[in-house]
Amino acid sequence: MANIKQQIKRAKTNEKARLANFSFKSSLKTALKNVKVAVAENNLEKATEALNLAYKKLDKALAKNIVHKNYVARNKSNLAKLVDSIR
Repeated sequence: MANIKQQIKRAKTNEKARLANFSFKSSLKTALKNVKVAVAENNLEKATEALNLAYKKLDKALAKNIVHKNYVARNKSNLAKLVDSIR
């Protein structure tokens, strides 16, 4: 642990951010999984709703610098293909 007062504060801030990012990333993965589950059930309406939520979460994660832009682009593309496959 750091001895300098400002570094101790920074360590606390970083830990809070790490936990918040971890929580958000978990909800993002759940949203992605929900799209895949809806497609597996051949439920187009549910899949479309889940896709919209997943897009929103991906964009938010990118805005918060939690994930890389290529990760977002790749997942959006793959999910769109998946949903289109049941149309």
